[in-house]
Amino acid sequence: MQAPSASYSLTVRLEIQNRPGMLGQVTSAIGKDGGDIGAIDLVEVGKSTITRDLTFKARDERHGQQIVERIRAVKGAKVVNVSDRTFLMHLGGKIEVRGKMSVKTRDDLSMAYTPGVARVCMAIHHDPEKAYALTIKQNCVAVVTDGTAVLGLGDIGPSAAQPVMEGKALIFKEFAGVDAFPLCLATKEVDEIVAIVKAIAPVFGGINLEDISAPRCFDIETRLQRDLDIPVFHDDQHGTAVVVLAAVLNALKVVKKRIGDVRIVFTGAGASGIATAKLLMHAGAKHIITCDRAGALWRGRTDNMNPMKEWFAKHTNENRVRGPVSEALAGADIFIGLSGPGVVSVKDIKSMARNRIVFAMANPVPEVLPEEVGAHVRVMATGRSDYPNQINNSCCFPGFFRGMLDVRARRVNDEMKLAAAHALAGIVTKEELSEEYITPSMFDARVVPAVSAAVADAAIRTGVARRRPRGTKR
Repeated sequence: MQAPSASYSLTVRLEIQNRPGMLGQVTSAIGKDGGDIGAIDLVEVGKSTITRDLTFKARDERHGQQIVERIRAVKGAKVVNVSDRTFLMHLGGKIEVRGKMSVKTRDDLSMAYTPGVARVCMAIHHDPEKAYALTIKQNCVAVVTDGTAVLGLGDIGPSAAQPVMEGKALIFKEFAGVDAFPLCLATKEVDEIVAIVKAIAPVFGGINLEDISAPRCFDIETRLQRDLDIPVFHDDQHGTAVVVLAAVLNALKVVKKRIGDVRIVFTGAGASGIATAKLLMHAGAKHIITCDRAGALWRGRTDNMNPMKEWFAKHTNENRVRGPVSEALAGADIFIGLSGPGVVSVKDIKSMARNRIVFAMANPVPEVLPEEVGAHVRVMATGRSDYPNQINNSCCFPGFFRGMLDVRARRVNDEMKLAAAHALAGIVTKEELSEEYITPSMFDARVVPAVSAAVADAAIRTGVARRRPRGTKR
């Protein structure tokens, strides 16, 4: 059963009769229905009643409402108001634009704006590279989506996608000091998206493509990488690949296996699957099988295919294993789920080789729950924050862009991705490494500096950097 989560947390304001035991009855009602009680705050004390705010976590929206109804049923307790804490966080949006200096006098105005700004404009006109030094470009990223592949919600459109993009921008700023802005485009046409991003590119030092459905995302990224002189990074592909590779490297240390020897089975033949498989291959993986709903992808399969699946069929599964995922998993060392809930069973996992590594990364419900297979798995990881070993793109993209912006990179390359993955894995020391700690938390203060330094060094080493900050290795 799914554990209660902060993403489904509610605050209930209650008027409770002022007599002994009443608060206990309410908390017992919450606990009996599986709620996880957090804060209990005193609001007001009256002659006959006490008003309190009770905050609790639920498993999902339906579970939260069930708990509220259980509270309503407590005699002597009146529910005054129910607030969804996640919605409260989003009121008015999660980001804003602020000036870096005040404009309080005519002198300030004349330098920040007209007439003084004209001199700065002409300096950039004569030397476009000065835009990095004299504008926000040096520290600014566009987070671009068309809303066609948002989280696990699918094609919900650009307006509904904006809360995710704002969240991304918030994480950029909070963890890496990068100024990012959401651009949610009201078009699904590849040509239009490419044209729009090219047109707004002069403002930005990098482009983060996000939640764009495949296979369109490949074409958009490829064309923008070709036509722009700033890095274009599709996080659903490459951010996922970096954090998965980092976790794989450390999981293999735990079980004392080598990446070139192990057999890896994927479920999910989409954009993130291809990018992750490619990066694992660059890191030395040689034996990969990918499965969709129809089973293993193999060279020669013709049913239920598309360009992404054709790539997997051509470049993986050298032994042409056929059949359902249960057959592909028999004897496998690593399972990587980038698909959906319930795709594999406990029996499937138990058929794997000894010292099994299972990354069930579908969100919010994994391919198989840790509670179901924990006893049969050596290393277990998910994409969720309420289990050990959360594999999260947030450990990659803030530091990755920080490093690219610091050296004013022209593009992204595989060496930068490999460097980021090895840096992320290296944060977990030999003494810290264990079955339940193979990848650092995004809240680990070491993450962004380590990833950004590795990316910046790789950019300089491979010749895609415009500048070399002091203190870099090369």
